Amino acid sequence: MWGGRFSARPADIMQAINVSIGVDRRLWAQDLAGSRAHCRMLAARGIVTRADADAILNGLDAIEGEIRDGSFPFRDQFEDIHMNVEARLAELIGEPSGRLHTARSRNDQVATDFRLWVRDACDRAIEQLKGLQSTLLVRAEQHAGDLMPGFTHLQPAQPVTLGHHLMAYVEMFGRDAGRFADARRRMNENPLGAAALAGSPFPIDRHMTASELGFDRPMGNSLDAVSDRDFALESLAAASIAAGHLSRLAEEIVVWMTPQFGFATLPDDLTTGSSIMPQKRNPDAAELVRAKTGRIMGSLVALSTVMKGLPLAYSKDMQEDKPPVFEAFDALTLALGAMTAMVSALQPDTERMRAAAGSGFSTATDLADWLVRELNLPFRKAHHVTGAAVKRAEALGVDLSQLPLAELQSLEAGVTEAVYKVLTPEASCASRQSFGGTAPEQVRARIAEWKTRLA
Repeated sequence: MWGGRFSARPADIMQAINVSIGVDRRLWAQDLAGSRAHCRMLAARGIVTRADADAILNGLDAIEGEIRDGSFPFRDQFEDIHMNVEARLAELIGEPSGRLHTARSRNDQVATDFRLWVRDACDRAIEQLKGLQSTLLVRAEQHAGDLMPGFTHLQPAQPVTLGHHLMAYVEMFGRDAGRFADARRRMNENPLGAAALAGSPFPIDRHMTASELGFDRPMGNSLDAVSDRDFALESLAAASIAAGHLSRLAEEIVVWMTPQFGFATLPDDLTTGSSIMPQKRNPDAAELVRAKTGRIMGSLVALSTVMKGLPLAYSKDMQEDKPPVFEAFDALTLALGAMTAMVSALQPDTERMRAAAGSGFSTATDLADWLVRELNLPFRKAHHVTGAAVKRAEALGVDLSQLPLAELQSLEAGVTEAVYKVLTPEASCASRQSFGGTAPEQVRARIAEWKTRLA
């Protein structure tokens, strides 16, 4: 490729460190799309003849056929996907192939290919997130009224419904999809035509290539177009946050499946056994989703570190931009698929959840709220009275709903029998009627809204 300047072939170690075809061959579809758009633009602007353009386009079609049927000769000697395609094009059509690279550089070529790939990856992530949300909605609707304990600090806090709990993840994954959509909007500008770093002296039409490749516009600065990978970093940041949400849900599935909790199980085909302990049913799919988060977050750190000290414009360091992005999106795709399968197949033990919903004096706040509403106590005093009631119930070994009225009246004389109506988990949940609350009517209303949004 640069034989006019160099008289010796690269040393073996130079070839080994420089070659990237093993990684960037995944960009073949984007590379062909960019080359087709560039070729058509060159012909439209009279920079290459129509005959040469037709020969190039036919050759690119032939290369696509070879890649799809597995006969394309990917070769390390040609370093990357761009030169592999160009070399094969020369073998297929001869001299006209050399005209394809007019008015472009591998710098703007790889920036375009990579941007197209990341854009597609964001689209796939959005669709998978919506699929997971839809699955969660189905399960939330099934359990909109089924009680379970709500936790803070992993201690019983207040009763909620399982539907409400699952809907929390619908909200989280909705924001994740929004982050990918935001990143996609920002990245949807075309680097092609920036050439090496300074633009081109040929009368190219960058708006034409932008339109053909589905970009909103050309990038406005040629240096920026070939220099930055913030679109990849932003997408990795969105992937890292989504992975964090997946990991939290995975952790809950792991905890729920312990005998100590016993809140849910997964079927045989989504669990594994032990090589030595015949009784084991391990939630390995959930544990691996949890672990994939490390790979995804690590990819963000890796690419941030590659980019942090680079001067303008292109540096070969940026060849290392693709491995972390490919790895992160591979892991995210797998984790989203596995989580969707687990949510769909999860078998909650609703009776056990309901029994646990009232544990740990989880209706204590309801007692405090009753004292405020019915006896007009300041909340801080009601909080103190309720704390004393919990302490007394604990000493007697009973729940708040079983604490004798006389005990409650010894702490606050105005308490009446009516207080017991708010001290059940069912009453506690039903009372949380504020927007976004756990009352089953509120949960079902939110489910309906999300169904409309996803449709």
